[in-house]
Amino acid sequence: MNHSATLTDPYPTRVDSSTVTDRPDPVVWPGRSGPWSDAAVDHFATNGFRSVEGVLDKGDVTGIRSEIDRLAELLGEDERLIRETSDGSVRSLFAVHELSDRIASIIARDEIAGVARQLLGDDVYVHQSRVNLKPGFAGGPFYWHSDFETWHAEDGMPTPRAVSVSLALTPNTPFNGSLMIMPGSHRKFVSCVGRTPGEYHRESLKSYRPPFGTPEESDIASMADEYGIEQVTGGAGSALYFDCNCLHASAGNISPYPRSNLFVVFNAVSNALQEPFAADARRPEYLATR
Repeated sequence: MNHSATLTDPYPTRVDSSTVTDRPDPVVWPGRSGPWSDAAVDHFATNGFRSVEGVLDKGDVTGIRSEIDRLAELLGEDERLIRETSDGSVRSLFAVHELSDRIASIIARDEIAGVARQLLGDDVYVHQSRVNLKPGFAGGPFYWHSDFETWHAEDGMPTPRAVSVSLALTPNTPFNGSLMIMPGSHRKFVSCVGRTPGEYHRESLKSYRPPFGTPEESDIASMADEYGIEQVTGGAGSALYFDCNCLHASAGNISPYPRSNLFVVFNAVSNALQEPFAADARRPEYLATR
């Protein structure tokens, strides 16, 4: 743990009592042009996210889904493959950009990685990539959280100078567990209560509501009252770009229709990971590329 952070860290978390504080860092960083218009960038800065249809074509989607099927069969019980506790179906598959050249080439495109460079004002690298699968009738939920809180506490990401892109491999509908997000919540940092235990990451990836790294219900309720909740839907091939500090969640999928997304996190090169700010050890490389 980075003990010096207790005096200098503007994002203290895993504490005895939760707080909600203003974010001191920018959302959109200056210094880069890119594929988005000024209006699109302003929309992202205000809301913390932006959804765009047709970022992937049908061939891209089919190719990625084939790659995921191949990797899931190939990896077997590899630790990068996370299964649902309910029926053993695949919940998440990590480090897909390292396992598949095809996926790596797709996420390097200007309309994906180029947008991240534009928003973060810097060269970028992939902090984490994964596919989240929610099969019909069995896909589990993901509880309310800020990704940055976890990456700061457990991976040593200094500031929220990272952006996530969720690429839909199936339609994301109101019925199959699509993402819920609080627009504007990215401008607040919500700390979480509790000390992070060692070697905790594996169990947390299986749990819909981990006991560490999730905000207090009272904080979630007050944030929802202030910012509201928006459900993000879109067709296969659509992309959701969202700031790493947005509060978001998704319900389980009890519909007959699967919901699958390729999720990639771009971190600014200048925001390289340090030692964890509130954990005793680094998480594995497939969760936090160094």
